[in-house]
Amino acid sequence: MSTAITTESRIGRVEVTDETITAYLVDGRVVSVPLVWSWRLSDATPAQRAKYTLIGDGQGVHWPDIDEDLSAEGMLHGIPARRPSTGAAKPAKTVASRHGAGRSAGRHRSSRRASSRGGRG
Repeated sequence: MSTAITTESRIGRVEVTDETITAYLVDGRVVSVPLVWSWRLSDATPAQRAKYTLIGDGQGVHWPDIDEDLSAEGMLHGIPARRPSTGAAKPAKTVASRHGAGRSAGRHRSSRRASSRGGRG
């Protein structure tokens, strides 16, 4: 006889207060992280924080009004979402080629949000 055992952490429900994000996992564990780990939830209203949907079978949580996602794994492993920098973009550096023409040496950064998926968690 074969018994399948899943070790995947799944969220059953979430509570967000003015100080913490608390995930109640379906296996009975409770994971709580500081609210500041999600700048979007920190900036959200209590009504926006209360409106969420589970992702998949509880692998994560999505807040549609603020477009935030946190994963169970991200919360368990302590991966906070970083607030995007608001500084002006720096121009790309130019590197001379052997023919004298310049080429861009800067890196293009994607606008993908970090999760929490965490932990965007």
